[in-house]
Amino acid sequence: MAAAPALLDRPRVTGRAATAPRSLKIQLWSSNYDPEPSGIAPLSSMWAQAMQARGHHVDVVSAHPHYPKPIWGRRVRPYRQVLDGVPVLRLPLWIGHDSAFQRMRQELAHTAALGAALPVLGRPDVIVAVSPSFPALVPAMLDARARNIPWTLWLQDILPDGAATTGLIRSGPLLSALRGLERIAYRSASRVFVISDAFRRNLLDKGVPNEKITRIYNPSAVPVGEYVEPLRVDGPSRLLVMGNIGHSQGLAEFVGAAGVGLSRAGAQLRVAGAGVAEDDVRAAIGGADVDMLGLLLGDEMERELRTTTLGVVTQRADIVEFNLPSKLMNYMAHGLPVLAVVNERSECARIVRESGAGWVLDSGRLGELDTLLPQLVGDQQELLARGRAGHAFAARHFSPERVVERYEEDLVRLVPAS
Repeated sequence: MAAAPALLDRPRVTGRAATAPRSLKIQLWSSNYDPEPSGIAPLSSMWAQAMQARGHHVDVVSAHPHYPKPIWGRRVRPYRQVLDGVPVLRLPLWIGHDSAFQRMRQELAHTAALGAALPVLGRPDVIVAVSPSFPALVPAMLDARARNIPWTLWLQDILPDGAATTGLIRSGPLLSALRGLERIAYRSASRVFVISDAFRRNLLDKGVPNEKITRIYNPSAVPVGEYVEPLRVDGPSRLLVMGNIGHSQGLAEFVGAAGVGLSRAGAQLRVAGAGVAEDDVRAAIGGADVDMLGLLLGDEMERELRTTTLGVVTQRADIVEFNLPSKLMNYMAHGLPVLAVVNERSECARIVRESGAGWVLDSGRLGELDTLLPQLVGDQQELLARGRAGHAFAARHFSPERVVERYEEDLVRLVPAS
């Protein structure tokens, strides 16, 4: 499943914002938003703040903060708040993610809340709906049609494909209904924003016209500044895994297989994150030098990144992801070399190879970690060279400033000048 920038402070576009060609009234529909520390929330927050800073008026419609755990306290009714100058309408949610039934119940609860809120949302110039919440696209389509305004789909994940691949939903009426809704959404949207070339190919194979698709990589969670070499620290070399710890990452399998390689390399694996599979990761540690740091935020996460030798991305061998894990972009923005233990046909593997940012090991060949880890950690000059190459690629493609400019260009074209 997709994951956007995670675990750093709320990402902001730095410097003086440029003035937009003309100001738009934008509604951003995102089931996750600040202060949630991971998932798509930091990305949606950065996007809204950046668009507001460029002179647009952005209203956010979101659920109560609930990921990775609900943090709304006793307030379960709708309420409004302003975060970093952005107005946010919070809608109640019936949470659950332990089964397909609970996931679908959560999706339908959010969809119902959105539908009930339509009369009070006001009229924007354009709607930007963030998926993976496919059922929640129904109110967006109905509202856009009733008001005769354009709506755009910002595709972070393809829910039907992801649910089928991970086994969350088996083939049957529910999966067929989701795929039908997917087709309707693509036809209805004025524009579909995708975050990788693999996403584009997936949509083209499903008959979506190429001219309706715009590929814009997700931004890193931090500005891409000048390249700075990682700081050296006393003790073993540090390998870092950061972000959401879910079942699709296959992190427990990686940890279970990495012990010998870590020992030979004189290295420690540090895991900075949280999620539903973290107990599985702890159980897999055995005698390996693995430190579970928990969820790190802000300066703590920044210090961890600055002292890391090698950033690690993991994905299950049976999953070919269409998206780029946010941890990959954050490693590259920090100038860290990357070891991607992923399906070698994934988009993550393609970007690591194309950028020269690091190395790819197919996640079906974990036994090779015994020799690969000491080989990589022992070549300091190659680590630095790969880190510089990844940083240069990030500066060209993952800069938050450039990302929001590209979205703005498309949205301005969609809205007729008054």
